[in-house]
Amino acid sequence: MRKIRIFEHISLDGVIEHDDGYAYGAWTTPYRTPAGLASLLEAYGASFDLLLGRHTYDLWSGFWPKAGGSPMADRLNAATKYVATHRPDSLGWGPVKDLGPDIVERVRGVKSTDGPDLIVSGSSTLTSVLLGQGLVDEVVLCVYPVLLGRGKRFFSENVDARELAFVNTKTTPTGVLLNTYRYVGALQSK
Repeated sequence: MRKIRIFEHISLDGVIEHDDGYAYGAWTTPYRTPAGLASLLEAYGASFDLLLGRHTYDLWSGFWPKAGGSPMADRLNAATKYVATHRPDSLGWGPVKDLGPDIVERVRGVKSTDGPDLIVSGSSTLTSVLLGQGLVDEVVLCVYPVLLGRGKRFFSENVDARELAFVNTKTTPTGVLLNTYRYVGALQSK
């Protein structure tokens, strides 16, 4: 059985937005270093497949195939991309498979097969669904030393409270924390 592992780049105040059109643009850029990339690649693992929402898939498919040879580009381009979409016939960056109309059941099916871990990055709508259904095994938060105030949050307000157990942390030279948590389940009130 595969693990589903969520990776999210996040500010100290919980903002994840950093794609085109956001007021602060590429706010993660000043914190990128070769050592930080090496830590992130180590956390991803040598081999993985991707679970992506359509918006993230579209953004990445416009960038990574043209990014040239690099350890990150090579791994992302080689990964099978499982995409939540209503427009499967327009998926061109492969290898790729659409998750079909019943995303939750399809993800359960993919998770139950043998293969590499399934990485979710970006894709906040899909992340909320996966957390809400208890399908997530790990959450890796790449926490940047910034406060952004407003922007898209890690998950929607429709997701019930969840409990995570701390596994470990690593620090990059620029102060980004890679915090790994194991998914426990619904938060139990005491």
